Amino acid sequence: MELTETDKKILKNLLEDARFSSRQIAKNVGVSVGTVLSRIKKMEDAGLIKGYSVILDHEKIGYELTVVTEITVSKGRLVEMENAIAKMPGVCGVYDVTGLTDAVIIGKFKSREDLGKFTKHLLALPYIERTNTHVVLTTVKENFRLL
Repeated sequence: MELTETDKKILKNLLEDARFSSRQIAKNVGVSVGTVLSRIKKMEDAGLIKGYSVILDHEKIGYELTVVTEITVSKGRLVEMENAIAKMPGVCGVYDVTGLTDAVIIGKFKSREDLGKFTKHLLALPYIERTNTHVVLTTVKENFRLL
């Protein structure tokens, strides 16, 4: 779907606060409420807008540890392993990557014990050759609201 400038302005408003009413968005963008409603519906139907959610401060709800884990998978089982890992508690992102490893996992955990269980579970999965886990010391920026 090709985004118009109006679509981009509507999306910026939704990214700023998805609780904005259609009337507020229309006022901010300078279009009618009908235009806002129809453009949002088109973007939802096209799969561009997948849902609406809140943005949590994970540390304030107890997720003290963020990790970036690189994994190497053997025997062409990457997709199978990624799908299994994606279902594990604490996993926020699973990415195929280029380079020395096959995939990167982003995870958040409440304790070292939870991280240890996660890592041991990863290593127990078939076809996982090795992992390399990086513990995040400071989060400078974490924001996936692009536009």
